Amino acid sequence: MFTGLVEETGKLKKKVKTGEGFQFTISASKVFDDLEIGSSISVNGCCLTVVKKEENAFSVDTIEETLKKTNLGLLEVGSRVNLERPLKADARLGGHFVLGHVDTTGVVKEIKELSNSHFMKIAFPEKFKNYLIYVGSISIDGVSMTVAELEENWFGVGIIPFTWQETIFSEKKVGDKVNLEFDVLGKYVEKIMEGKQDNLPTE
Repeated sequence: MFTGLVEETGKLKKKVKTGEGFQFTISASKVFDDLEIGSSISVNGCCLTVVKKEENAFSVDTIEETLKKTNLGLLEVGSRVNLERPLKADARLGGHFVLGHVDTTGVVKEIKELSNSHFMKIAFPEKFKNYLIYVGSISIDGVSMTVAELEENWFGVGIIPFTWQETIFSEKKVGDKVNLEFDVLGKYVEKIMEGKQDNLPTE
């Protein structure tokens, strides 16, 4: 489990085809304190397992299912990625509960530079609209953000300078794909309500 508070950005050093997936080797610095083989790590909001570790770099495997739902397959050598280690039990929860299970990808529709921030609009598949609420939480490429505007098939977020500079948001362009994970609370509520409907007496 993660918080959506990115610890640092890493750089993709190597991308090797492995069957229908890839093995990525990523260089980093801050996340190495307690990173071991078998550790989980969030890469652009996707929970992956460390399979190799070397000086200032680690490797993770992706499979076909992961590539279908995320933007990881589009990464090229030299791309920067958002990195976060799992939440510790004694840590403060500054973002929101992020599982690292990406639901779908969205597409950047618009990026506006404001006086002291940026505003980004992201289009998403309309079937997921029930999981978004105004001022609710969403994970975008692993970054915990608050929904500032919401329409049928797009939402907008305001990005403060710190987040803009410390994540890969500053490299985004209109048309880019981003990983989206919707708030898990909404998914559980939907499942509970479906169960209640199934248990209603029939005539």
